[in-house]
Amino acid sequence: MPHVADPCVLVMFGITGDLARHKLLPAIYDLANRGLLSPAFSLVGVGRRDWDDDAMRAYVRASVEAYARTAWHESIWEQLAAGMRFVTLDSFEDEAAYARLTEVVEDLDATRLTRGNRAFYLSIPPAWFPAVTKRVAASGLVDASGNAWRRVVVEKPFGHDRASAAELDSLVSRIVRPDDVFRVDHYLGKETVQNILALRFANTIFEPLWNQRYVDHVQITMAEDIGIGSRAGYYDSIGAARDVIQNHLLQLLALTAMEEPTSMSAAAVRAEKEKVLAAVRLERGGVLDLSATTARGRYAAGFQGGAAVAGYLEEDGVPDDSTTETFAALRLEIANRRWAGVPFYLRAGKRLARRVTEVAVVFRQPPFLPFDAASTAAVGANAIVVRIQPDEGVTMRLASKVPGTQMELRDVLMDFAYGGSFNQESPEAYERLILDALLGDAPLFPHQREVDLSWKILDPVMEHWARSGAPEDYRPGSWGPHSAHDLLARDSRTWRRS
Repeated sequence: MPHVADPCVLVMFGITGDLARHKLLPAIYDLANRGLLSPAFSLVGVGRRDWDDDAMRAYVRASVEAYARTAWHESIWEQLAAGMRFVTLDSFEDEAAYARLTEVVEDLDATRLTRGNRAFYLSIPPAWFPAVTKRVAASGLVDASGNAWRRVVVEKPFGHDRASAAELDSLVSRIVRPDDVFRVDHYLGKETVQNILALRFANTIFEPLWNQRYVDHVQITMAEDIGIGSRAGYYDSIGAARDVIQNHLLQLLALTAMEEPTSMSAAAVRAEKEKVLAAVRLERGGVLDLSATTARGRYAAGFQGGAAVAGYLEEDGVPDDSTTETFAALRLEIANRRWAGVPFYLRAGKRLARRVTEVAVVFRQPPFLPFDAASTAAVGANAIVVRIQPDEGVTMRLASKVPGTQMELRDVLMDFAYGGSFNQESPEAYERLILDALLGDAPLFPHQREVDLSWKILDPVMEHWARSGAPEDYRPGSWGPHSAHDLLARDSRTWRRS
């Protein structure tokens, strides 16, 4: 049976932003519609708009009607709307606004019977964390009170390097305990990401093969077929590696490579992920050569899908002297018995051939084949591919005989698709993550130790690239720069999609 969140007040900083409008607010309505929020649930928006409570309700309603995934029910909306309040602030340093916020939250505690439970969603730029955390702490909103809980939900990026991530953690620790900080990596809320654990640990047939004896290599890809759009201000300061490899792809690596946890509790899952991340190495065969084990690029001007597209340096808001990458690839190894000698290839990029996120576990070729060479010419390596998006599901690539009088073999696919196997629609990732934060259930949220280990892996790469000049250009609609293909060619391998 699904768990229902305790009565609580959710205070959302940045409620007027795109993330809240497109994802967070519709997810809150969908949770209420599924009966997973308490009738006493209350939402306090904090922003710079000169709104009253009714103006916020109108804004939230428009967001829900446009982006919610469940049907509209007026009774559910009225229940939610009754607990909505808005607090206007002139800036994040507006002391008087925090006093008003305290009054509003305490009034909701009394009138909506939320039991003093409070969650704070910081959907704001990290630069404002010092001002907000300092004033929330001073306001008394997070002071301990009986059995009531206090939680903070933080959106990525979790810093821009290891040092800034540690500083960010110290700021959030001003207001809550480390175990009450929920760092949102929305990829971990996706059904197919969670299914990696089910695939591995709920089935007998896979786990005995999930090791260096049988696995040749692993490819983790997150490709987008679009450019940066209007995100130049954000993206140019981050780049592909910081934007998705540090969080999404290293988390996918951890789930793919971790040992079986003793339970699915947050502490047990986290412990195994941390062990894997601590064992990740940038060296290739014991030798550190980041020019040979990393690749980066940026999309040039050209044509994609029959239309002319601008190059990265021509996008609005991108400086002429930018050295930010829009494509990044890494070759990693894991120094433990299970994965010794198995390379993990990670890549992410914009303006690539198609939109796809997947984890591909590619197996070794059989040591002996009793068939003649002509019969097996069209046979490749076995593979298990977890499709994260789109077309969520799992594909296995196997060799099979082609019908006919001759013994001819060919690769075939066995496919499981979520849409074809289950009647109910998967909840949106933010539904799962918001609910888990309100429940205090954290297996899907990276802990600070995981964040620190991820930056420990990536920081040397970013420092190397900073000394290496501009990224290599690549054609829009391709699979990235030549250096990315060379990265696998050095190991006599190729990308699955290339």
